[in-house]
Amino acid sequence: MQKVNLQEYEYTLPEQRIAKYPLEKRDSSKLLHYQSGKISHHHFFDLPDFLEKGTLLVYNDTKVIPARLIFQRETGARIEIFLLNPVQPTTVIPEIMLSTQPVTWQTMIGNAKKWKSDEILKGVIEIQGQKVVLEARLVDKENKWVEFNWNSESVPFVDIVESSGEVPLPPYLNRKAEESDKDRYQTVYSEKEGAVAAPTAGLHFTEEVFEKLPKKGIEEAQVTLHVSAGTFQPIKVDDVTAHPMHSEQIHLQKSTIEKLLNQEGPIVAVGTTSVRTLESLYWHGVQLLENKGTAFKVAKLIPYDSRESLPSKNESLQAVLNQMEAEEKVEIMGETEIFIFPGYQFQMIDGLITNFHQPGTTLMLLIGSLIGDDWKKVYQEALDNDYRFLSYGDSSLLWINK
Repeated sequence: MQKVNLQEYEYTLPEQRIAKYPLEKRDSSKLLHYQSGKISHHHFFDLPDFLEKGTLLVYNDTKVIPARLIFQRETGARIEIFLLNPVQPTTVIPEIMLSTQPVTWQTMIGNAKKWKSDEILKGVIEIQGQKVVLEARLVDKENKWVEFNWNSESVPFVDIVESSGEVPLPPYLNRKAEESDKDRYQTVYSEKEGAVAAPTAGLHFTEEVFEKLPKKGIEEAQVTLHVSAGTFQPIKVDDVTAHPMHSEQIHLQKSTIEKLLNQEGPIVAVGTTSVRTLESLYWHGVQLLENKGTAFKVAKLIPYDSRESLPSKNESLQAVLNQMEAEEKVEIMGETEIFIFPGYQFQMIDGLITNFHQPGTTLMLLIGSLIGDDWKKVYQEALDNDYRFLSYGDSSLLWINK
């Protein structure tokens, strides 16, 4: 396994270069195009011009939930509960979002010291003209498990969250969520509720861009990875392999896997979450070839285990399809902690559409694994040409150096 020096993936990001708000029109963002060491500057509405006929664009259709729930104690103290991962009655995100019974989530808690163990926090919300009382109880202080209960069996948890929660903007924006963020911190193709952070590369797409794609013979496919708050976690250890990668939930349709199997042209991932999904799918197939019936769970360092040889993309995907057919499934759910850093060999993708990321993060390591040391040239070009950085910032189309 290649040793990675995190200092090599640091750069100076001036505060004024962080985009605190999105541009008025999504596709008017800048687009930096990188291929074979060459860089050019464009706008996102130019994207179809850089994709050849037969390219497959893969989007993450997860939908951000307003995961920040605010409660007021009787003393006036404000308790903030940030939803992370579902615990009970199910860990499957689409299922728990539709639950009309009490649900328990692993959370982060702001002002936790003020919340007594036996204290039930209460709030009243209005849903379609109906007043609903929402209660929160800390059932496991060590793990920060919080049980939510409400007094209406006709209201699913997703409605509770949508009506009472705040948009979970990234901490580096240093501002409170506003009404406009409900729309803008969401891709136009978001569909499946469950993410606590947006797959921000997709924020630039518009209906106008989508209309251009099929005219150029560009195909598309959807995957689902529910982005966790771990995506913002800085690396705090010298040995990057010791960095804890949060597990994220994946959902994939059989039709998508079949499309990937039959794909002959380039595959371009829209965002790092789509990359993680596609590469995790490959490694799930590898595990099935090694041990039939293995659960879809990709540990963070599986790609770096020594193997004499690796199966092709198609061999791996066929193994996944064979398992699905044997189990008569049209959809699979899995979990991934995959950690992509320099030394990683991409198995599924040829290019990546992505924003510009925070220095010294796992996302910068992924960019370094994609284009090598040229990431420095790309980021310096972006800084020199007034690009806007991070979630609400500008975009890039990066092709893998092969």
